[in-house]
Amino acid sequence: MGMKKEEVLYMFPEHMRARWQATAERADGLQEIRMRVNSPAAVLIDNREWFVDGTGRLLDRPPREAGTSPEELEAVLKHLCQYSVYAFADEIRQGFLTIQGGHRVGLSGQVIMEEGNRVRNIKYIRYLNIRVAHEIKGVSDDVLPCLYDEKGHIRNTLLISPPGCGKTTMLRDIIRNVSNGTRYGRGVNVSVVDERSEIAGSYLGIAQNDVGIRTDVLDGCPKKEGMMMLIRSMAPRVLAVDELGDEGDIWALQMASGCGSRLIATVHGSSLEEVRQKKYMRNVIEDRLFDRYLVLTRVNGYCETEGIYDEEGRKCLS
Repeated sequence: MGMKKEEVLYMFPEHMRARWQATAERADGLQEIRMRVNSPAAVLIDNREWFVDGTGRLLDRPPREAGTSPEELEAVLKHLCQYSVYAFADEIRQGFLTIQGGHRVGLSGQVIMEEGNRVRNIKYIRYLNIRVAHEIKGVSDDVLPCLYDEKGHIRNTLLISPPGCGKTTMLRDIIRNVSNGTRYGRGVNVSVVDERSEIAGSYLGIAQNDVGIRTDVLDGCPKKEGMMMLIRSMAPRVLAVDELGDEGDIWALQMASGCGSRLIATVHGSSLEEVRQKKYMRNVIEDRLFDRYLVLTRVNGYCETEGIYDEEGRKCLS
């Protein structure tokens, strides 16, 4: 589902929208909007960077005029927070917030720490990165036959992908299909731990992206704690998480598997062998926690499925 022109314009206060008309016209391919104090605004459209000048023109090189002022950036932030920054304090503390439509806004500035080496707040926010959420329904259709077993159950599946290669988009669509049901298996209850609000893109607790009719989402919760909470509270047939990162995540996955839940997860990597070299992933692969490894790759600037492998490392689909 492509982004609409109006969605882009509504990200900005009304008095700024004329400047973003040209960007909004390219909404279908829009991936990022970056604003930095004292630097020109930049956008990423179809994997190409453009700079936005004061009149809204898209230029292939930085304009000579002055960059974004602190007041401009603050006005955009307040608008994104619906003029109640305090209401979004918990999200801001984590360095991002999710806005209507499931789009994620990364924030950077001066961090205020508290006891226990925890981030209390971010003030003087001077950098914004609006990452535009694009749903691509059907992106997982070609890989589904290899992800179901002969009894119609989804296999424990690990998606392996370098950053920016569509793993979250693929994960989201697999979740949607497993939840709704496909020709390969009936729909089942799916629970999602959406730590960074990127899978479901929840806004005020409601998923903005289509993750299926039988899917429950725990938004903004660390993966380890979230997985255990969902096992106890929602009894999922399938548990899904994005970006495994340490031994704690692996421990929770193992516990979920022991409770009978099927698993769908992602991890950064360019190949199965590279992931095997990660210390916290070594036992996962040796113990065959996953039955399928779906590897995404980038070829000539475009992302595609490199292959699907079974627990023995044999290629199932290319």
